[in-house]
Amino acid sequence: MKVIKYPQRDAWPELIRRPAIDHRQLSVVVENILSDVQRDGDRALSTYTLKFDGIALDDFLVAESEYLNADIYVSQELKDALDIAKANIEKFHVMDVTPRSVIETSPGVTCWKRKLPIEKVGLYVPAGSAPLFSTVLMLAIPARLAGCSEIVMCSPSGVDGFVNPVTLYAARLCGVTSVFKIGGAQAIAAMAFGTETVPQVHKIFGPGNQYVTEAKLQVMRTGTAIDMPAGPSEVAVLADDTCLASFVAADLLSQAEHGTDSQVLLVTDSDDVISDVLSEIERQIDLLPRREIALSALANSKAILVESIQTGLDLLNEYAAEHLILAVADADAIAEQVTNAGSVFIGNFSCESAGDYASGTNHTLPTNGAARAYSGVSVESFTKTITYQTVSREGISDLGPVIETMAAAEGLDAHRNAVSIRRASETR
Repeated sequence: MKVIKYPQRDAWPELIRRPAIDHRQLSVVVENILSDVQRDGDRALSTYTLKFDGIALDDFLVAESEYLNADIYVSQELKDALDIAKANIEKFHVMDVTPRSVIETSPGVTCWKRKLPIEKVGLYVPAGSAPLFSTVLMLAIPARLAGCSEIVMCSPSGVDGFVNPVTLYAARLCGVTSVFKIGGAQAIAAMAFGTETVPQVHKIFGPGNQYVTEAKLQVMRTGTAIDMPAGPSEVAVLADDTCLASFVAADLLSQAEHGTDSQVLLVTDSDDVISDVLSEIERQIDLLPRREIALSALANSKAILVESIQTGLDLLNEYAAEHLILAVADADAIAEQVTNAGSVFIGNFSCESAGDYASGTNHTLPTNGAARAYSGVSVESFTKTITYQTVSREGISDLGPVIETMAAAEGLDAHRNAVSIRRASETR
């Protein structure tokens, strides 16, 4: 990790810049993939699956026999763990399921909202160097709670041509309608445009690498909604002398092992904390099977020494981390001052891994600073809201003059007349 001491505020924008590849090249590559899939359908999917994954596949739909094999493969211990995680995620997300509320805004004018599920949704579950079956729970559970009628999932297969069995088990457990063995930008294209075998969906969810994120952004411009720009994973830790260096190091490494394009950030008011954490990272990283990946991510990462915890919090509110850990004294009070973050973990024992798997909150979160304007996935993400109103004769008589005055001021006489004709009518 690069160590930066007491950076000036005018240096913060450059300091908090995320690692990225050439976006011009990325955009062109992804645009070509989307165009090919839109034009050639399954044939393009086969071509790109062979090109990027080295697998020759003609049938992308996961067969029933594969779900049965997955059920046999997954240990009872892991099944029990998934059951507990599923229950906690449901408990948290069901809070978003709210009854309809009706309000009378003026006498005789009644308004309300009706939440409806998005009928067809697509879930992207990364695999790559690690099968992220936990993402299935994070996406499928709120989709099912929202009442989505068709839940399509895409996840790349392994070299054997099969999707990870735990991923399939989780998909069946959480009510996914169908699973397809497709990864990368081509999976996003398949769900956005539809192919001979993959159904077209109305909204796409899920994290991924920069190619997946770019694909989501491009299909959004063609009319398919997306959850958020959810790209390479990141964590920031705000720490002071009350932190436990071994805990902080473990948290930083837990994100660094996600991928070479991940980024971790340590912000502290203590030089000793930086020294202790870096020493712990050196000790712990040698024990990790994914050591080389973590090392590459750490090359993109920083340890920043600031004058005070308040200065550090100001810096991190500008950074808008996907995950923010507060390993500081008075962590509860500091948490109330957080304005930009995907998810916050308060206190020394609140590891980010808890949110990734089983505490109940969602781990599909905005990255790359998008937490300044986006929220993590929730049940509401899988719904659309229609507003309704009823206006009685009394209501149009009472509110009509207000509408007429405003419409006339905008020069929209037909709008004004739609009110006036009703106010003058004897029809009930």
